[in-house]
Amino acid sequence: MDQDRKLDVEQMTELLEEHNFKQLKEELESMHPVDIVDALDELDKKQRTLIFRLLAKEEAAEVFTDMESDMREDLINALTDSELEEVMEEMYVDDTVDVLEEMPANVVDRLLMATDEETRKKINALLQYPEDSAGSIMNIEYISLRREMTVADAILKIRQVGINKETIYTCYVTEKKKLIGMVDVKDLLTAGESRKIEEIMDDNVLFARTLDDQEYVANMINKYGLVAIPIIDHEDCLVGIVTVDDAMLVLQDETTEDISIMAGVSPNEDSYFGTSVFRHAKNRSLWLMLLMLSATVTGEILGYYEDAMAVMPVLITFIPMLMGTGGNCGSQSSTLVIRGLAVGEIEFKDIFKVIFKEIRIALVVGVLLSVVNGIRIYIMYDQNIMLALALGITMIAVVTMAKCIGCILPLLAKKMGLDPAIMAAPLITTILDTCTILVYFNIVTAFFHI
Repeated sequence: MDQDRKLDVEQMTELLEEHNFKQLKEELESMHPVDIVDALDELDKKQRTLIFRLLAKEEAAEVFTDMESDMREDLINALTDSELEEVMEEMYVDDTVDVLEEMPANVVDRLLMATDEETRKKINALLQYPEDSAGSIMNIEYISLRREMTVADAILKIRQVGINKETIYTCYVTEKKKLIGMVDVKDLLTAGESRKIEEIMDDNVLFARTLDDQEYVANMINKYGLVAIPIIDHEDCLVGIVTVDDAMLVLQDETTEDISIMAGVSPNEDSYFGTSVFRHAKNRSLWLMLLMLSATVTGEILGYYEDAMAVMPVLITFIPMLMGTGGNCGSQSSTLVIRGLAVGEIEFKDIFKVIFKEIRIALVVGVLLSVVNGIRIYIMYDQNIMLALALGITMIAVVTMAKCIGCILPLLAKKMGLDPAIMAAPLITTILDTCTILVYFNIVTAFFHI
């Protein structure tokens, strides 16, 4: 494909207005489906429908799959039943399931009516699996071979049925539906035609189960560099595969969800511009409300130490610095631990190793910050060595406490079956603000007997 010939929205609109559909169709054939979706996003509903109708059936199915849900729903309402049937015929079953899960009930009914009975049975089978499980994202279109087949027979089968399969790069060897091995197309093409599949197959197969978490499966594909991973059921029968493109989408969705939670925003599957102002406000308000209410505890504690601040007003000036440092240190630790949990580098059993490491880091960082801060206070506050010493000890204590809390909370969340990302910056910072005030005033009141 010539990237320089990619049609822009202005050219599309111009060709539509001129009714030059022949040239427009030719130009669309040279474009990638994703680029077509990007262009359609900038056109109105009528123009989208006209362009979609010019696409070849296979390309139309790919474009339909890549669309945002709101654009797809508008298109479904504009297409006739026969046009919808043509699109659905070209779609893989797992892609169809993904589309159905995003659509309202009335649209789902129409889409199901546009599929044949056999496809509906496959769709219903996939919909039975729990959300976020391997079974819910697997594709049942794979190539299955028998161990007694010759290489020539296997290649012939790939030629006959491969066009309708999600991937042909890896074929799976089964016996009575049970997975017993796998063979790459590369091995088939380089082996003698008379050799048996059982002679060249690899019986050491990595697999996942239908009820395994989709993120776990996606990480397996990423870790081992797989094109696809076979999925087996509770009877060890091969029921589908998860391909690398689906794994990438899972990791993207999980990352988006984690980032949203870490920022104190409820996860949202729609795009930024595709989400209304009120929906954005709703997604953010709950977290902000919880954080605001929890922050009132810090205010109450400050009120408790009002007498100490009245005796030494200078103590107030150090509160923002200590709270900021504590929050930043806690966020650093929690972010690294959350990342480690996500990619499998850290597990709950490592909790004491993690704490020990963070304490050592905290002591190094805490001493460095306390020395720098102590020198600053000594110079700026009339060489008050006691104040510098009190703030130095407080700094070490706050940094150590923050590092420990920052690493422990995500691990505890994981152990309790919660998303570790909830223990990220906003929540960690709020908790540490309260703890920092308690540590600070307990130390300074002991130092100055106030």
